[in-house]
Amino acid sequence: MQQRFEGLMGRILRVDLTSGDITVETPDEGTLRRYLGGVGLGIHYVFNEVGPGVQWDQPENRFFVGSGPLGGTVIGGSGSIAVVTVGAMTGGFTTSEAMGFMGAYLKSAGFDGVLIHGAAPEWKYLYIRDGGAELRDARHLLGKDTWETEDAVKAELGLPEQQASVFSIGPAGENLVRFAALVGDRGHVAGHNGPGAVLGSKHLKAIAVARGALRLEVHDAQKLKEISDALWEENKKGINYTWGTSQNYTPYEAGGWLPVKNYTTTRFPEHARFMGESYRQKYDLRRHPCWACQSHHCNIMKIKDGPYAGYEGEEPEYEQWAATGSAIGQTDVDTAAVLSNDVNKLGMENNEVGWLIGWVMECYERGLLDKDDLDGLEMRWGNGEGARQLLSNTAHRRGFGNILAEGVMRASQRVGGDAGRCAIYTPKGGSPRGHDHRSRWSEMLDTSVSNTGTMETMVVAIRRPEDYGLPKPIDPFNPQVVAAAVAKSKGAMQFEDSMVTCRFITHMDVPLLCRALEASTGWHFTFDEALTMGRRVVNMMRVFNLRRGLGKRLEYPSERYGSTPTDGPNAGKAIQPHWDDMLRTYYRLMGWDEATGVPLPETLRSLGLEM
Repeated sequence: MQQRFEGLMGRILRVDLTSGDITVETPDEGTLRRYLGGVGLGIHYVFNEVGPGVQWDQPENRFFVGSGPLGGTVIGGSGSIAVVTVGAMTGGFTTSEAMGFMGAYLKSAGFDGVLIHGAAPEWKYLYIRDGGAELRDARHLLGKDTWETEDAVKAELGLPEQQASVFSIGPAGENLVRFAALVGDRGHVAGHNGPGAVLGSKHLKAIAVARGALRLEVHDAQKLKEISDALWEENKKGINYTWGTSQNYTPYEAGGWLPVKNYTTTRFPEHARFMGESYRQKYDLRRHPCWACQSHHCNIMKIKDGPYAGYEGEEPEYEQWAATGSAIGQTDVDTAAVLSNDVNKLGMENNEVGWLIGWVMECYERGLLDKDDLDGLEMRWGNGEGARQLLSNTAHRRGFGNILAEGVMRASQRVGGDAGRCAIYTPKGGSPRGHDHRSRWSEMLDTSVSNTGTMETMVVAIRRPEDYGLPKPIDPFNPQVVAAAVAKSKGAMQFEDSMVTCRFITHMDVPLLCRALEASTGWHFTFDEALTMGRRVVNMMRVFNLRRGLGKRLEYPSERYGSTPTDGPNAGKAIQPHWDDMLRTYYRLMGWDEATGVPLPETLRSLGLEM
């Protein structure tokens, strides 16, 4: 098979689940250069093929899974995939990335991405190999969790562990839990805004990709290797390289960034227990790295003793530790590890789970929910076994779990009263990442204005603010500086997620990514061109969502989410008095109408988006 471009296969697999037809299309070079791959290419397809009236659970919705121009190269973590669809939580755009191997294996099978539409009359899974694909019966896989499904599919296909990548939905996706995730390669998750629920509505249980024989040709292999080597030299200086993201736990608690007991406090004295240097010695660990990754932050861990002795799962990342630890007042590391893996195996998004359980526990402690409401569960702070049962009930929509399966916003609105006022969410239906955003104003603003149900940029990750015309350091509590930082850095994350790479490796370093892109494809991108590409797709998402009613009237935090910390290092720092001014500044700097948040015609024209 002849590939068409350096760094890309130039082929997209299109799957119609309704008819069972599978075809291959070849985007032209102009489209690929304009949208690159991953998030950018997925947004291109969804924007152009999904009408304003199409809901997330209708067959006409599209579901894109893609690699990018760096996929399957020597760049660490470039086996990642990007998922793009209309999501179940907000009803607007979803973009979510998962690490692992599928992106690299897609390229080796001859494809840059897969575009799925329709709905199968019976449950199926998609098997991709050597330039082709087929739909297979998946009825025997129903009810299996994501690890069980991965094992069963690989056994059925006769493929060894490292010769296939399998991503699937668990019981949560089958039962259309709104925050259901797509989970694969032993715990890697595309979860934000409910992509697992979308696949559930399409009756697609799993996607399996066999490692193929095709060799990816890049423009300048030596230059790409030099960039990869330089990245590793830089990454070896950070704590994540050796200990993983759990090492953020204590610094975040000290900074007031750790979410604790549903934002009722910022203090968590047991924080040190959740640091890798504290807990790793307790477990049997074996490395479980992603594609081309040298870091030591991904491991399979086995609990050696105690009530969970013998339990095996993936070592949680920081946001998982936060969701199943501090966010729910749970102080036992073993229990948090089990809960984190239960979430993945059931196929749910861990951040939403943390806010959901934390909300239930606060309501129980305050007498706003009782045992009768919760199917006999005593959901006091830190009740790990109660949380495990609640997760199972939610994934299977049993009892009160049927209400919780709608996510924290809808569940809290259903209960109402004081219970409704203590839930953490944005009115579009999404929820924050695993931080206390009352101490990270940039992330609260970005989450609230986001088109995807989660963050669209990471101001705290910007290495050189001066590249974006921002001061160094960026004052995290200066409302105008914060609003400017969110607007001026917008597009960098979308450029990175169109590559598609791991953020822990490439760190939204746009100049470096431009050099890597040129080494892979031969396409020269300047810093400004890269941000223009990212901002183009941000504005496409904005227009798409506005047509669905997702605009300014919903761009604020819920009462508890936007509350003022009462303790810790940032006690008394209130964002609400500044909110309207921050929103206007953000809109203006994005080139949108200050009063409505609608992109101005001249802004769209400057991005090549005349509508």
